Amino acid sequence: MKKIRIGTRKSRLACIQAQMLADYIEKYCEGYEAELVTVMTTGDRIQTKRLDEIGGKGLFVKELDTFLLEGRTDLSVHSLKDMPMEISPEIPIIGFSRREDARDVLVLPRGISEYDYQGPVGCSSNRRSLQLKDIYPEVQIKTIRGNVLTRLDKLDQGEYGGLVLAAAGLKRLGLSGRISRYFTVNEMVPAAGQGVLCVQGRAGEDYGFLRGFFDEEIRECVAAERAYIAYLNGGCSLPMGVYANILDETRIRVLGLYYDEENGRYGKWHVSGKRSEAEALGISLAQELKESVKGV
Repeated sequence: MKKIRIGTRKSRLACIQAQMLADYIEKYCEGYEAELVTVMTTGDRIQTKRLDEIGGKGLFVKELDTFLLEGRTDLSVHSLKDMPMEISPEIPIIGFSRREDARDVLVLPRGISEYDYQGPVGCSSNRRSLQLKDIYPEVQIKTIRGNVLTRLDKLDQGEYGGLVLAAAGLKRLGLSGRISRYFTVNEMVPAAGQGVLCVQGRAGEDYGFLRGFFDEEIRECVAAERAYIAYLNGGCSLPMGVYANILDETRIRVLGLYYDEENGRYGKWHVSGKRSEAEALGISLAQELKESVKGV
């Protein structure tokens, strides 16, 4: 029996997500057994500052990368939206899960059904904050850090009047009942890769036994989304979002949000085209939207 050690962050949500892969291995991969290895990342340790102030998304993967490179783990499971654009060829992404609900949601205190502007809304990203102001023009926004359960505790203790969170995380935690409102992807364009899990392994190793866990359709969506962000050199600080979905057997649609720091303008647009050209579609949308917002 070969043991597969799966590296994950220590939060409850991260462990649930890694356990999804472990369960697959235990159930479908004869001759293999899975073990979770929890790792405290820099992003988890520093809870008092915005991510863009302390180094960005890579702070959630750095220590996990080290464990994988040193052979202390065999795989890492991440929320794809936490992954930086640059991935070491020594520890490539080997596959993607099917996508859970990609939408962002509003969570209100228990007993409240509509946001009443009584207290600030906790947002963890400029992307969410920018779009939330379109939906609730008078909203007061307050930065919030911490895992999902920590944020919900702060909400329930009266520190916030609402939260904007990812539907995927709440659903995986069994907390969909806390969702007060779903924002459509057009109202609030998601982060690239939102709702998707990615699995990293070591270059040169055979991970064919995981083939059934991976979703090949989502690979095309991810290619478009990450190409869009990579072209715009998007990190944590600038409000950018992108969402791709399969239309039919041959076509894909890509929706993007772009903000121009120089003129303070932003816009949303979408393109559709061949699934076989997903990456090129992401780049062309980025070019078109950037030119439009800049007024070129």
